[in-house]
Amino acid sequence: MQNGSKAYLAVQKNSVEGRELEATALLNLAQSLQSCQESDTWANGGGSEELEDALRRNQKLWTIFQVELENPEHPMPVDLRLNLLRLISYVDRTTFLLLVRPQKTQLQSLIDLNRTIAEGLLSNMQPPSETEPACETDSVEVEF
Repeated sequence: MQNGSKAYLAVQKNSVEGRELEATALLNLAQSLQSCQESDTWANGGGSEELEDALRRNQKLWTIFQVELENPEHPMPVDLRLNLLRLISYVDRTTFLLLVRPQKTQLQSLIDLNRTIAEGLLSNMQPPSETEPACETDSVEVEF
């Protein structure tokens, strides 16, 4: 886990690129979870190796966020950090429940959360100029 945290800190040196990377990772994991939700495995009672893998990768990303947010010297306002840490606790609980008994509604809540946080990260970035193409997150591969 320490390597992931080091990678996170290295990327955060340039906050705009860091937010874009975080948003891309969240969107990619939301898509992975969505693909599992839409697969035929739900007709057979739920879970699959693909779902378990996607859930674990998603939890790993949120754990990296948690490690960074728990740093007392983190520049984010304390109240915002605490709210994000509460969301991380929700992600942990929901992930464990889904690993034991997959339910589409709970999985959808993780998908929606990832997308909402990613949208927030991207909305805080400056819009591209008219001569620059917009960032396309679908073509970016971020592996967790």
